[in-house]
Amino acid sequence: MKPGEIRPIVVCVFRDDDRIFVGEYSDPSTGETFYRPLGGAIRFGELSRESITRELREEMGAEVKNVRYVGVLENIFTYDGKPGHEIVLVYEASFADVELYNIESIACCDDDGEFVASWKSLADFRAGKDILYPEGLLDLLDRQAP
Repeated sequence: MKPGEIRPIVVCVFRDDDRIFVGEYSDPSTGETFYRPLGGAIRFGELSRESITRELREEMGAEVKNVRYVGVLENIFTYDGKPGHEIVLVYEASFADVELYNIESIACCDDDGEFVASWKSLADFRAGKDILYPEGLLDLLDRQAP
């Protein structure tokens, strides 16, 4: 991301009871481990809903179904010592392959390299045991709980 640029992105939440599927990341400058749903940049001319399908195919080779818009978050943050600003369109969906609900973790890949995605308990995020980004996502999900 260029300095001074606002980046439009999508993230997709997959739920399984009190678990959500998230990627694990680490801030290189602070060492902080955090989690966020899979997703990425919205390309010019691409609908945000289409971005979800493309990003999940690219990152983990998965197909999605039942894609539903949840809300939008504005995310102003610091990562690797640099300021960032994102407009985050949040979606929920289901995996087309039900076996993905039975895996513990899976290796994924995005523009920044490889990462691991796994199922994490929403209770652990609520209790502060794990960190979920973008900020405000946990509240948004709690308001949208099925």
